[in-house]
Amino acid sequence: MKKISLIFKIIFFICFASFCQQTDGEKIKSIAFEKFDANKQSNFYVGELFQSFSISFDVLTGYESDIYYTIDHCNYNWRKSKLLKSEYLQGFDDVKIDTYYSSFNTYQIYTHYKLNIPNNDLRITKSGNYVITFFDEYGEELFQRKFILFENLSSVGIEIKRSRDLQFINEKQIVNFEINPRLSYFNRPEKNVKVLIFKNDNLKDSIMGVKPMYNRGKNLVYKYDKELSFWGGNEYLYFDNKNIRNTSVRIRSYDLIDIYSNFLYTDISRIGKKYTYNPDINGNFVINNISSNEDYIEADYANIYFSLNPNNKFFNSTMDVYVVGSFNDYELKDENKMTFDNLRNKFELKLKLKQGFYNYKYIVADKSKKIIKNLNVGGNFDETENKYSVVVYYRENGGRYDKVVGYSNASSEFITN
Repeated sequence: MKKISLIFKIIFFICFASFCQQTDGEKIKSIAFEKFDANKQSNFYVGELFQSFSISFDVLTGYESDIYYTIDHCNYNWRKSKLLKSEYLQGFDDVKIDTYYSSFNTYQIYTHYKLNIPNNDLRITKSGNYVITFFDEYGEELFQRKFILFENLSSVGIEIKRSRDLQFINEKQIVNFEINPRLSYFNRPEKNVKVLIFKNDNLKDSIMGVKPMYNRGKNLVYKYDKELSFWGGNEYLYFDNKNIRNTSVRIRSYDLIDIYSNFLYTDISRIGKKYTYNPDINGNFVINNISSNEDYIEADYANIYFSLNPNNKFFNSTMDVYVVGSFNDYELKDENKMTFDNLRNKFELKLKLKQGFYNYKYIVADKSKKIIKNLNVGGNFDETENKYSVVVYYRENGGRYDKVVGYSNASSEFITN
């Protein structure tokens, strides 16, 4: 009788554990915003208010989790605004995502989740900065992402210039712009108007807190040099493993043990070398399986092996090197920090990524994870093609939140003096 009771308890425990699995945030992969008219993914989204978009991700487990989300409205500085949920949401958040699919014909088992906005549960009614947070069924936070919704109430004209500082004329790019309100003047623009300028959809490479240099009628003019300067960087490196069992100009070999592995050719530090044009998609990525029409569930995962041959003249033991791109939201985590192999004199890293086309680059940071921007592994060049975006915020007199009243972007491909 005791044996039967023990067996029953063991069976109950196994069944209970299988139905009460807690989702591990480290199992979340391939987080991506996507516009319905775009064919590339990004970890940051800017779109017009009421325009449809989606965010999707994979959970690398063999079971389907209950995942919930909340949406918070924020001010210019990304702190929560004073608006009530009912003032910026028509409907309700904190509901379960009901669109998900199990992977098909892949070595790596996963569940693909997709959230469309707007949807049957909610519609966002105010412009501004937003943070969307995802939770498991136990209320544990899995991850957050930021996005911005704007109203087309002003136009923004952007010019990309070379630095007027001769020391950086070949290394930096300057973003000058002019804001033109479409209907009326901005009241007290020096206080009520704020701007955010960022590079290649990367909020971690941005400038805030700049005030207009002067007014031209109702237009606000920003023509600073030092205050609006960005390091030019270099074109992104890339690899394409949409055909996972193939070699290419970027992939030297592949293997299959449990899941596929793709071994990239060793990259070389480009510091001190001449600029070479190489088309890229400005840090973004595209999930793609050449053998499937349903990439979201039929694209497999592979271990991608990166290696970097550093220039020892510039690197030392006080620095860390990371592999970043929009695919990991440019985050400096231990997961994407490279280790140095003294025998091979190389930095090395293994990352698990979904099949597709990826832009990536190497970032150097100190031990406190502060990026050393002037020590770009790819070098800094004024010729580099970058995408620069300008977001305009306006708080009316007596207003309770920062509206986003304008947005524009421009390429540095046609940089001028």
